[in-house]
Amino acid sequence: MAELEQEMKRTGERIRRLERGAISRVQETKQRAAQMRVAGIMSGTSLDGIDVAVVELPAIRTLKFLSVPYPAKIRERLMAVSNAVTHTAEISRLNYEIAELYAKAVKRAGKVDLIGCHGQTIYHEGRRNTLQIGEAAVLAERTGTPVVSNFRARDIAAGGQGAPLVPFVDYKLFRHRSRTRVALNIGGIANITVIPAGARPEDVVAFDTGPGNMAIDALTREYSGGKLSFDRGGKIAASGKLDRALLDDLLADAYYRKRAPKSAGREQYGAEFVARLKQSGGALCDLITTATVLTAATIAKAVTSFVKGPLDLIVSGGGAHNPEIVGHLAAFLPQARVAQSSDFGVDVDAKEAIAFAILAYETWRGRPSNLPSATGARRAVLLGSVTPTRISSQL
Repeated sequence: MAELEQEMKRTGERIRRLERGAISRVQETKQRAAQMRVAGIMSGTSLDGIDVAVVELPAIRTLKFLSVPYPAKIRERLMAVSNAVTHTAEISRLNYEIAELYAKAVKRAGKVDLIGCHGQTIYHEGRRNTLQIGEAAVLAERTGTPVVSNFRARDIAAGGQGAPLVPFVDYKLFRHRSRTRVALNIGGIANITVIPAGARPEDVVAFDTGPGNMAIDALTREYSGGKLSFDRGGKIAASGKLDRALLDDLLADAYYRKRAPKSAGREQYGAEFVARLKQSGGALCDLITTATVLTAATIAKAVTSFVKGPLDLIVSGGGAHNPEIVGHLAAFLPQARVAQSSDFGVDVDAKEAIAFAILAYETWRGRPSNLPSATGARRAVLLGSVTPTRISSQL
């Protein structure tokens, strides 16, 4: 009887080992199935070109990043249809043409399992409508890869601003148990994500603070006769004089007093805004100085409206390379420890492309990825439209 009991115990242990092995193999299979190489494509309001980041998910490991400038003619044509009186034929043509450019850029980045494409914004009116072009069907057909696109529309349909969407990713990347952190991206428009110490997703506040590089870039192109597309190293701003009266007039704009959530774009800070600056009659270098201080001042005003004590300010985007903007920020926010996203392992130029790779992955896995506390949407929703490449592709 004792021998039989021992044999039964040994048999039971073998069965349990087999079960543990089977469970482990199932878990490994599920993990491999969840792992994807996702290309995030971002072309921002500055109209500089196409950023592509290849990210391994769910680990959030950036494998490759490249930036491809728009051809000059394409950039001019995009500028002409962005918040402008134009012809529907030109919008339709550009919708397909820039998708071809997106596809070429992705192919240069290598083989991927999924593409998340933000598209090129040509008009945005938060809570009402938004339009990003870059035909997803062309991108899917040229690359043979499924595409998630048109991210902003669903958030607007749910009552949100449709922006900013990157705060979902900022929260994943930068939240801290004991430090309040503000993720700042300075692209054409500047935006912040305020992440209180120990924050839950619903505690996050995010919004567009106002102009980023957009007005500075436009003035720089005029100042240089088209030779420069941006104020490299802030050298022009450093050479000019601040027009204090103009700055005070600009800071009186109602947008800076408007409660979050809120979003902005070329509609507020494009050609009409630049024309308003030039009406002051100041020299172009002085206008660039003033626009640079305005960017920093409006960011600082937004930060201090939500954070009173010490904070980490984590800067990304093209403006992170402008020491004049960063220097003014440090002066306006003495309570802030100013760092770059690269100090946290996130390339300052790649962050938004990385973000749309992550957002695409969340959509592909069937998970919502807007933060209603940031966009003002009534609820969390699944973002974007999926363009599959095979009938058997499944969410």
